[in-house]
Amino acid sequence: MDAVVLYTKEMDVTVSNLRAHLSEWINRASSGEEILVTDRGVPVARLLGVDAAPLLERLTAEGVIGRVDRTSRPKATTHRRVQSTASVAGLVTEQRR
Repeated sequence: MDAVVLYTKEMDVTVSNLRAHLSEWINRASSGEEILVTDRGVPVARLLGVDAAPLLERLTAEGVIGRVDRTSRPKATTHRRVQSTASVAGLVTEQRR
């Protein structure tokens, strides 16, 4: 079997960055880059150019690659978030004194 190049480069992007610069990330994906979207450090989606879809479907049908098991989603952390006792602005002002 011949080697198949799926992507030229993988990039991680946060959901907030994706929203803020959507057209830039779409352009990068359409030019062949794989964009891995993360939410608080957890991978949640992959953005690919349309040209990659038929190749992925063929490789899946041939058993070369498989789909991700969605039941075992990784956790970003096992710790609870720290709750603030004051406003962030107040804490920053206090730190600057």
